[in-house]
Amino acid sequence: MKAVILAAGKSTRLHPLTINRSKVMLTVANTTVLEYNLRQLQQTKIVDEVVIVVGFGSEEIMTAFKDRYHGIKLAYAFQTEQLGTGHALLQAEKFVAAEKKFLVIMGDDLYSSSDIKKCLKHGSCILAKKVQNINSFGKVVAEKGTLKGIIEKPDERGSGLANTGCYAMPGSIFQLLRKMKKSGRGEYEITDAVSELSKTQKVSVEEAGFWQPITYPWSLLEANELLLRQRQKDRLQIAATAKIEKYATLKGFVDVGRGTLIRNGAYIEGPVVIGEDCVIGPNCFIRPCTAIGNHCRIGNAVEVKNAILMDGAVIGHLSYCADSVIGKSVNFGAGTITANLRHDNGPVKSMAKGELISTERRKFGTIMGDRAKTGVHTSIYPGRKIWPGKTTLPGEVVRKDVY
Repeated sequence: MKAVILAAGKSTRLHPLTINRSKVMLTVANTTVLEYNLRQLQQTKIVDEVVIVVGFGSEEIMTAFKDRYHGIKLAYAFQTEQLGTGHALLQAEKFVAAEKKFLVIMGDDLYSSSDIKKCLKHGSCILAKKVQNINSFGKVVAEKGTLKGIIEKPDERGSGLANTGCYAMPGSIFQLLRKMKKSGRGEYEITDAVSELSKTQKVSVEEAGFWQPITYPWSLLEANELLLRQRQKDRLQIAATAKIEKYATLKGFVDVGRGTLIRNGAYIEGPVVIGEDCVIGPNCFIRPCTAIGNHCRIGNAVEVKNAILMDGAVIGHLSYCADSVIGKSVNFGAGTITANLRHDNGPVKSMAKGELISTERRKFGTIMGDRAKTGVHTSIYPGRKIWPGKTTLPGEVVRKDVY
């Protein structure tokens, strides 16, 4: 069976980590979002060919995955204009229009193989997930397991079934997509075509057990926590060429990559994953739900907690990095502190599209784009972001986002 992954996207100032690369190539638990989803498709043992619709960041994606992923054949379709999910799917028409049924998933959300298989049991199906804040999602209206409609971000509070963006579709969907008009957002929407399809044939609704959308930069932390918590009962994994010095302590599930050195005095409390050729310590504390990429350095007397460090990140001595996402080749000057908690214990707020919004996280530190650097003794307010290549002065207090 064929599947389509809608991985086309654009650089946006909402997300400092996507200025230089596609969102689907960001990492959670030391794997890219796109590879995670490809792995789930492989595990279904149903999908054997995937069409990836690419836009911004297409070269990075194609270089990383080429034409095959562990037995799954890969092809690429190009969306040169960002005109919505329906328009993106139309770019894959020549690959899948002749299929009796095919799968569609969003490239920047995380799905599970078991939920995908549930969806594919039906001729036409939409995968939904119960959420507490339905006004932030598309609401799936169902009756006895059959789709009755989709309401985009309804003006209501409370729980409801959210559209996950995972569909089993017939090839005839393209006839409906070509008839669609632009939505109020000025885009061609898959949801409009699926709603129209439900008027002429049954579209089943299956409820997902697992779904993690990557909407905002801090969504990566939620995804990272979920994936690492799933592994917390696994056994310690240390690559043959890694070196753990005598007085280092590894507790719980810790995955240490090839060529990595864990120095004396390091205390690592899993679940934690550490990539290849890293130097950790001495005398540092790595706390649960931390993912450290390849070629990273964690200095003396550093504490890292519930954070994502992408390849080449350096956290200089005497620093604190908590509940944060740190881009590639970022450098923390000595004594840099990320504050992650408001004095009133309220949810941390952060800027998005020019508006200060709630992240709905009690603890949230910073987001730093690739190659950003902090001067020694920099202090960063909760929820502030530093854009790629930007720097702070020694002793600076970061009260606002640094563009």
